[in-house]
Amino acid sequence: MKDFTSGNVSKLIFQFTLPMLLGNVFQQLYNVVDSIIVGKVLGKEALASVGASFPIIFTLIALLIGIGSGFSIIISQFYGAKDIDKVKRSIDTMYIFLFVAGLLVTVFGIYFSEELFLLLQLPKELIPQATTYLNVYMAGMILFFGFNGTSSVLRGLGDSKTPLYFLILASIFNIIFDVLFVMVFNWGIAGAAWATVIAQGGAFITGIIYLNRTHKIMKFSLWNLGFDKELFIKSLKIGLPSGLQHTFVALGMMALLGIVNTFGTDVIAAYTAAGRIDSLAMMPAMNFSQAVAAFVGQNLGANKIDRVRKGFKATFIMSNLFCLLMTAIIVIFGSQLMKMFTTDPNVIAIGEKYLIIVSSFYLLFSTMFTTNGVLRGAGDTLIPMFITLFSLWIIRIPGAYFLSDKIGETGIWWSIPLGWSMGTLFSYLYYRTGRWKTKSVVKQAV
Repeated sequence: MKDFTSGNVSKLIFQFTLPMLLGNVFQQLYNVVDSIIVGKVLGKEALASVGASFPIIFTLIALLIGIGSGFSIIISQFYGAKDIDKVKRSIDTMYIFLFVAGLLVTVFGIYFSEELFLLLQLPKELIPQATTYLNVYMAGMILFFGFNGTSSVLRGLGDSKTPLYFLILASIFNIIFDVLFVMVFNWGIAGAAWATVIAQGGAFITGIIYLNRTHKIMKFSLWNLGFDKELFIKSLKIGLPSGLQHTFVALGMMALLGIVNTFGTDVIAAYTAAGRIDSLAMMPAMNFSQAVAAFVGQNLGANKIDRVRKGFKATFIMSNLFCLLMTAIIVIFGSQLMKMFTTDPNVIAIGEKYLIIVSSFYLLFSTMFTTNGVLRGAGDTLIPMFITLFSLWIIRIPGAYFLSDKIGETGIWWSIPLGWSMGTLFSYLYYRTGRWKTKSVVKQAV
């Protein structure tokens, strides 16, 4: 566990971010390897089917992820205030919520899987494979929530190293099972989904056993969980705006996929492969955002506003330096990166153009996420939600629809930095007002 309320600000944030970044790189790596195996072994149709599933999966889990982030913020602030009893009760309440809600999401996702793909205008030849992949993935959703919930709690407590070990374990086994199920057993696209489910489930169970034996605060027992209504309501107030934001963002991703789907299998496959690379490249900015959120939560809980400002500045600089490096790598090696997923020259060309356009604006993405990380750590999630929804639904999606009609699929790619521009501008302007300082759960920190 890490105490952010004293010590060198830049060093603390970087040391906390690095294990988290390595863990998420491993997590994204097995998504990349999964797509490489699917694309190379099963073909571009299977690659496109996997890509079409992820916006639906994200939409189904988005609300719960957002609400879960409310628990993480509360845990971080109570830990900063040294109120360990409320930390433990918050953890118990979060697990009960995630497991019950996860079961409901699983049932809904499996029952309506085919209808969701039809709604997105997915080419009919891709629907059988896409439905198979989605159904298997949804079957392991409770394990997914348990795995990610545990990692989120540990980060809220200032421990980013233990989640790294879980992610490395899951990543290694996911790759092994991918090769075994798809290339050896010939289970097709279902094998790729089962590889992810089994790997994450195994990492969750192994992690819980380890934590119960070694961790001072993090003790998990399915039969002794206690639900605290008051803490649930507090976390809901903080997490619900973020959950709604995630949900509308996910719906936006589905809307964009609906536009992409109208351009056929090659564009869908390119969008999937380029999206995997893009997600990996954006990891540093996202992890620095998570780190500064935990940093802000603890320091507001300890009533140290000056350290919050220093944390924002340090995170801004470090995150943007990483993003400049990612941009350079992608611009130089974009074509070679696409060739890892497919040998189809048209898919490679489409994906390379996506990568060059989007990566050129990573600095905007990094600035937006750093600013939003400060706001989230303070417990101020409502205004960022409206800003995100505005940049997505008023700028990006209409922009994608309009530009794609004029210049083809390239217009969809240009709509991405267009949305980031507006999100960055309004997030920073709101940060400058300072209103977020009044949103702390631990009132003595105001």
